[in-house]
Amino acid sequence: MTPATLLAAGYAARIAAEEKSAAVTDWGARIGWLVGLALFVALVYWLMREGWKWRGTLQGDLPELPGAPEEPGAARLTMTGRYHGSTTAGQWLDRIVARGLGTRSRVELTLTDAGLDVVRPGAPDFFVPAAQLRGARLDKGIAGKVLTEGGLLIVTWTHGDRLIDSGFRSDRAAEHAEWVQALNSMIEVETNTTEGVER
Repeated sequence: MTPATLLAAGYAARIAAEEKSAAVTDWGARIGWLVGLALFVALVYWLMREGWKWRGTLQGDLPELPGAPEEPGAARLTMTGRYHGSTTAGQWLDRIVARGLGTRSRVELTLTDAGLDVVRPGAPDFFVPAAQLRGARLDKGIAGKVLTEGGLLIVTWTHGDRLIDSGFRSDRAAEHAEWVQALNSMIEVETNTTEGVER
């Protein structure tokens, strides 16, 4: 045999060895991994849900949210958009979940002389009387939602013994500045009126 023949025979033998079928997939191990992953995801989801319920229990002292009065007066401003949640004022990660305040939803806001009416389809509505409004500002984030600078309208109000920040985003973000001005003007008038009565 010539060297070329030997080389060709060795090459053919190597190709024949490589043409053997690949190892069969170990389905038992693969299914075991998938079941383990599904159980892990379920455990994480359950822990998150229990944490949410526990937080609601800790905040159980929060009084019932007030409803809108029968005659709130004429609307100063209206807005449609999203409600992104409420937190303890000044602590944008301390989410309040009691009384449905932790539920994100669509929202319709109406500002009247009586206060701020918050209507949320699929979640509890609430009303913030004018005397409980403390301030309004533009911000970029609240408990799990971060947007561009000025992307959120934050309304600060009191309920029971808590000072609360609630975050809203209008469908038309250009409205935010008008809302901040109207709310702060209303709060200033309310504060001056209250101080005048107390004197």
